[in-house]
Amino acid sequence: MTTLERLTTDLTASMKARDAFRTNTLRQAIAAVRAAEKAGTEARELSDDEVRSVLAAEVKKRRDTAQIYAGAGAGERAQTETSEADLLETYLPAVVSDRDLDAVVAGAIESTGASTMKDMGTVMKVATAAASELGRVDGKVLSQRVRQALGGAAAR
Repeated sequence: MTTLERLTTDLTASMKARDAFRTNTLRQAIAAVRAAEKAGTEARELSDDEVRSVLAAEVKKRRDTAQIYAGAGAGERAQTETSEADLLETYLPAVVSDRDLDAVVAGAIESTGASTMKDMGTVMKVATAAASELGRVDGKVLSQRVRQALGGAAAR
């Protein structure tokens, strides 16, 4: 079952259960996927990886919005956005653990023979590919880990 099929099936179940929060969140997610399908010069069906990318972007949007609401003193709205992000994250692969991420970075540095920050692009390419096989990884976190491993933390 694809991610979009799971979203649609869960939407139907939440509608039957009269779960307004879940229904609204899933409708918004499906709408985002449909909009992505229609984006560009020609409508097309998204692959499962592309659907997950859209969902990851929706999660990121909600987390960012929750921070803005929390900073503005709108705690209830921040909690709603966080809950929506948590719900959508259940449709995404698990996040790669810190220990696994460190192992991926070390393996990428070793396989590329990198030793300086000039080699960061090469290491990132290998590390990103390896990490994506393990699960979901934040590119920013991966970049920071590679920078630290290459000794770039002191160069900042």
